[in-house]
Amino acid sequence: MNNNAANSRSMTYRLSGLSCAHCAQEIETAVRALPGVLRASLNFVSSTLRLELKAPPTPDFSAILAQRIQMIEAGIESVEAVSAHTGAAMSAQPPLLSRRFLALMATGAILFATALLGARFGLAPHGIIRLCFAASYLALGGEIVWKALRNLAAGRIFDENFLMTIATLGAFLLGDDAEAVAVMLFFRIGEGFQEAAVRRSRRSIAELMDIRPESATVKRNETLLTVAPEAVAVGETLLVRPGEKIPLDGKVLAGESALDTRALTGESMPHRVRPGDVVYSGTVNQGEAALWLAVSKSVGDSTASRILALVEEAAAKKAPTERFITTFSRYYTPAVVGLALLLALLPPLFLADGDWRTWAERGLIFLVVSCPCALVISIPLGFFGGIGGASRQGVLLKGGHCLETLNQLDTVVFDKTGTLTQGVFEVMEIETAADISARRLLEIAATLERFSRHPIAQALRRAWEKESGQPAATLESRPLADCREIAGNGIHARLGETTAWLGNARWLRAEGISLPAEKSGMGARLYLALDHQYAGSIRIADALRPDSLSAITGLRQRGIQRIVLLSGDTASAAQSVAEPLKLDTVFAECLPAQKLEHLERLAAQPMRKGGKIAFVGDGINDAPALARADLGVAMGGLGADAALEAADVVLMTDAPSRLLAALDIARATRRIVWQNITLALGVKGAFLLLAAVGVATLWEAVFADVGVALLAILNASRALRFKSKRAASTADAK
Repeated sequence: MNNNAANSRSMTYRLSGLSCAHCAQEIETAVRALPGVLRASLNFVSSTLRLELKAPPTPDFSAILAQRIQMIEAGIESVEAVSAHTGAAMSAQPPLLSRRFLALMATGAILFATALLGARFGLAPHGIIRLCFAASYLALGGEIVWKALRNLAAGRIFDENFLMTIATLGAFLLGDDAEAVAVMLFFRIGEGFQEAAVRRSRRSIAELMDIRPESATVKRNETLLTVAPEAVAVGETLLVRPGEKIPLDGKVLAGESALDTRALTGESMPHRVRPGDVVYSGTVNQGEAALWLAVSKSVGDSTASRILALVEEAAAKKAPTERFITTFSRYYTPAVVGLALLLALLPPLFLADGDWRTWAERGLIFLVVSCPCALVISIPLGFFGGIGGASRQGVLLKGGHCLETLNQLDTVVFDKTGTLTQGVFEVMEIETAADISARRLLEIAATLERFSRHPIAQALRRAWEKESGQPAATLESRPLADCREIAGNGIHARLGETTAWLGNARWLRAEGISLPAEKSGMGARLYLALDHQYAGSIRIADALRPDSLSAITGLRQRGIQRIVLLSGDTASAAQSVAEPLKLDTVFAECLPAQKLEHLERLAAQPMRKGGKIAFVGDGINDAPALARADLGVAMGGLGADAALEAADVVLMTDAPSRLLAALDIARATRRIVWQNITLALGVKGAFLLLAAVGVATLWEAVFADVGVALLAILNASRALRFKSKRAASTADAK
């Protein structure tokens, strides 16, 4: 790792008043050029700017940043640093349309109507009527003209302000006063509708992400106080009454109730909690009893805040289609302006009946139609809507690129334990040699595994507690030395004067230990050897998750061509899971390094051109595989830091069928995005052609531009509300 990466720091800023999508692109480019900035990503939909700096910012950095931003977009009211760990950027949005905008629109519209009536009925001299048109134009478009001049002075042209200014001033020069003002009027009306639609979408996203309560009831000195969640310290006691949201992660001290976890997991079924259970911020106490909680995490580290931060970070990671549209619009607008200029100049020069006025008007229509707003606003909105809609169903996507990768999957690789199976192991059978009892064998195995967090180790300790009637903590007094855990194989240690091995058959045989023939059966078998002599074996079984079969069936229906199982268990244990699910390929007895090798081979043999591979694991022991796959999917992310950090996609429940929801949302988002691209380019192409042949007028051109942008924005907002019915019904039936 280089020093820059090691010392870098991420910062998030909220830009209040950002309403220009093209300006957002320019702001991103300008900020990226500031000294000390490694990366910059501005999300127009959420109005958040994420920076990665080479070093902690200087005291005047925020002021320099705000000045640079407001040079590009004067409408930016403030540039405020917010915490990336509290979801602060998902704040309430201002009113849909400002009073100043409405007042200018009303003034301009009245003056325009007055001028039209005066011209129609001859109520005033021509000079007065032109003056009314000019006054109306200034009220409606003065801000647009000012932005265009300011950008021109700074060397920035080819945005919508420049295009509309040139088109309308050109119409004035040609004597088409009414058309010039009408174009500006309808452009501003359309701009208002676009801004209202975008802000409504932002507000919908903010409401969708409104999972953190604003207050907490804390017990201090036998007194209940209502404070902000930020003022509560780890270890303090909270009271959560029925109907209230849980403000911070914690453990239940007293009370039994049902929690509504839909905001985090998408599950509609209530979750019962009792004393000792862990609860997460953002869930709602929907039972009839109050809960007393001991706070376990601060507000910045709580589950709700981490989810908000991940959604915000995802918005900053743009999909390839987003980046393409940004690049496309950068070249598209100058190209169309050049075509408009050629259309206005060349025909009068080379055509015998070429009329300068006619072709100049056609060139102006070209300028109006060419505004790329429909693309630069609706495409990011569509991807962000998909990310927000997925989070509503308990699926966290760490960027728009995840949506595109989901659409390209042809292979899905599953880990077995805790993914397709429940990960709750039980000791099913103990087989011993002649000179050791089953109880003694179980005690030795549980002692060797006493510090491990692996589900198999937990099963051994539970079985020992049940057999002996003693808590597993008593095992800590047993003599244990030189303990070594060999990943994917087992544990080697000394118990007093005895050397012990506990692990799979392959490893013990490699250590020179003679074992009996392996037996078939559901589950994994652990072998115990003492001083190189076989002492016995323990069979531990794990059951399939209730929705594993429906998940695999759903993947087949969605066109996934290859479904693979990777497992560290024995071949018989892996096959006992793969057969009822009808998986295509099984790789058993895999060490972590071998899992990576299998993934490499699968990735090198895609089922179709450009096909991607996903790995689905529990997010705890599968980090290398999650990182290697084109798409890492971690299950059971609720409260699991490892799952939240390791994968590209996090399924917040332990239901593999949630992957179907992710696929459905990705496909719906892709459909919406390409609908918008086709709509925008198709309509613009048609009107550019109509303008070139003299059919379209300025009035029709502005309606086409504004209408397409508005339709695209409204269509993009549908991604927020999409719901995978199959995944929802599967989860609800659990």
